[in-house]
Amino acid sequence: MFVPFRLALLSAVVLLAPITCHAMDDDLRAASSAPTAITLCGAVNGDDSRIKAEICKEKGYDQLVAAIDKSFDTALARTPANIRPLLKRDQAWFNEMILGAAGTVQEVDEAELRDNFVATLRQRATVLGEIAAGSGRAGLAGKWANAFGSITISPSANGTRQLTVDMRVDYGSDKHRQCRLGATVTSAGDWLSGAIPPANAASSASGPDAKPAKLPAIKLRRQGETLRVVIFGGDDTTGDRDDCDYLWQITGTYFASGRADVAEKAEISFVAPSFDCVRPVTATDEEICSDPELADNDQRLNRAWKALLPRLDDATRRALTEDQRNWVHAQAVEFPEFLHPAWEKRTYEMHFTADARDHVDALQRERIALLEGFDDKRAGLAGVWLAHNAIIKITVDKDGRLNAQGWKWDQGDWKAGCDYDVKGKIVGGSFRSDEQRKNPDTLERDHAMLIVNRLDDAFATKRSGKETDDEAKCKRRLDNSSTARLFPARPSPDIDNFRGSIR
Repeated sequence: MFVPFRLALLSAVVLLAPITCHAMDDDLRAASSAPTAITLCGAVNGDDSRIKAEICKEKGYDQLVAAIDKSFDTALARTPANIRPLLKRDQAWFNEMILGAAGTVQEVDEAELRDNFVATLRQRATVLGEIAAGSGRAGLAGKWANAFGSITISPSANGTRQLTVDMRVDYGSDKHRQCRLGATVTSAGDWLSGAIPPANAASSASGPDAKPAKLPAIKLRRQGETLRVVIFGGDDTTGDRDDCDYLWQITGTYFASGRADVAEKAEISFVAPSFDCVRPVTATDEEICSDPELADNDQRLNRAWKALLPRLDDATRRALTEDQRNWVHAQAVEFPEFLHPAWEKRTYEMHFTADARDHVDALQRERIALLEGFDDKRAGLAGVWLAHNAIIKITVDKDGRLNAQGWKWDQGDWKAGCDYDVKGKIVGGSFRSDEQRKNPDTLERDHAMLIVNRLDDAFATKRSGKETDDEAKCKRRLDNSSTARLFPARPSPDIDNFRGSIR
C-alpha cells in the first residue's frame, strides 16, 4: 500500500510532540499562521525590542504602525487566497526587521537613526498601498516590491528585458543591507535569466594569471500573482560593489506594485506542490509554495515515491517509509534553519533568503535522485548509499580491498557528525575491518539496504558521556552513535558530494 509523501509529513509532525502541545517549534511554523499586526509598540516586562506605548505615542510611531496595519489589511483583501500566506510572511519578515531596528533606536539617541526609522515605517505603508493597487496586474513589466526592496522590469524589447534592483534593509545597529544594480535577462525555458554584470573590470580578474570571476546569475518568472526571483551560482563579488553589500537577499517573492505603464500578457499560472498552499503548515512549505521550481520538485518527489514502493520487499519498504518520515521532518527544518543560521552569531537575525532557498532545493533534488535512482537490484557493498541523515560511497578493488568514505550528521550541528573512513577486506562475501579494537567499523547488507556500524548503538549507550576504552566514532559527544541504515542510490550530480557541509 502506498504511503503518500504528505501523509508521511503528517505522521512525522504528530510524532514530534503530544497532541495537547504545539506540534512543532515556533521557528518551523509557517510565518503566515502568526498575527500580522506590527508589534512595535507596547513593551512589557523589560522587553527591550518593543517600544513603550507612551514613547510610541509621543514620537508618533503608533500612528505609523496603524497606517501600516490598515494598508496591509487592504492589500491582503485584494490578494488571491493562495498568495495571501506569502504576503503574510512578507509582513512577518518586515515585523522582525523593524523590531531589530527599534532596539537600536532605543539604545542610541541619534537624530539620523530616528529619521531613518520613521522613514522605514512610512515607506512600508506606502509599499503596501502600492501592492494593493497592483493586485491583478498582468504581465511582467513594472515595479515589484517586498519587505526588502523592489525590482523594476522594462517591457520586452527584442526578446530581452532590463531589470533594476533596489534593495534597502535596516535591521538596526550596523546591520544594514543594500543592493542597487541592473541586469539584462532573456528567455531560458520557463524563466527569464541573465548574468549579474561585474561592478567593474577589475573585479572580474585580479591578475594576469587569474581566472575571470564566475558571474552570479539572476532568474525570474511569474508564480501566480507574484514575481519569483532567484540569485544563483557565481563567485561572491559583492565586496567589489559600492552599491551592493549583499547580493543574495534579492532571492525572494515580490508583489506587483502599482499599475503597469504598458499593458502586456504573461503566463500567470501557479505551479502547485502536492499540498494546499492556502494553508501551509511549515516555513519550508511557504517557500515551496512561493517557488515554481521547488513546487515542481515536490510533485516530482511524490511521483517517484509512489512509483518506487511497489518494487520493494516488505522489509525495505518499511525501513524506507520510516526514513521518509525522518526526511520530511528534516525538510521542515531546512528553510528556517538556513534563513536565520545560528552559527552566524552576529547576523543570525538577518534573512539569508538565497542560502535558505538553495538548501531546500538541494535537499529535494538529492531525495529525488535516491527515489528515482533506487538501485534495488544492487548486489554486494560497492556503490553510493544514502539515508535522511547519512551518506557513504564504497569502492572494492579486484583484490577484495574495500574503502568507504562518507558521514552521518545531526541536523544543523556540524560538530556532532560522524565521519566514515572505513577500510578492510571482503572475505567470503563479508566485510572485515582493518581496525583492531572492541568496536570496529562494520558494513552488512540487509535486504536492499546497508547497515553501517550496527553495534555502535549499544556501545554509544554504554558510553553515555563517560570515557571508556571504546573510542567514540563521532565528534563532540561520546554517546553519539554512528549506526545508520542506508539505501542504494545510483550516481547522480544531485547527490551530496561528501563535502560534510551543515545540514
